[in-house]
Amino acid sequence: MAFVRRKGNAYYLVHNVRRAGKVQQLHLARLGERPRITDEVVRKVSRNHPFLDLDWSRLREQVNSRIELFDIRSPYVQNLVHALRTLNLDLADLSPLLLVLADRANSSRELVTQLRLLRSTLDVKLDQFERSEPRTSQSGRRYR
Repeated sequence: MAFVRRKGNAYYLVHNVRRAGKVQQLHLARLGERPRITDEVVRKVSRNHPFLDLDWSRLREQVNSRIELFDIRSPYVQNLVHALRTLNLDLADLSPLLLVLADRANSSRELVTQLRLLRSTLDVKLDQFERSEPRTSQSGRRYR
């Protein structure tokens, strides 16, 4: 049976196998600091270990229940807040003019595409927050 295991700051998808009477862990995939079982992970594990029959829906549910978003002190939430602060500072320092002048291999187009995707994701998430709790507990203001 496969399961998700944390080692250090990273999560791994592992499976126990018995060899010469001893149980050993077979590392199927590294899932990163925030575990995610993507379609790419499924394809890679299925290709590298074709004889393993894994319950992917159970594994995905196990991974999804690990993140402690409800606890503001959890390492995941703290890392997310830190990453958002860093992203805000990096975006504030970004100069579109310099990107256009230094454009090699259409890197500025890719950046603009990713920024548009980020804006769409943020709009969806802010809308979800506004529908679930229209006012913040501290200021009484809306999220926008």
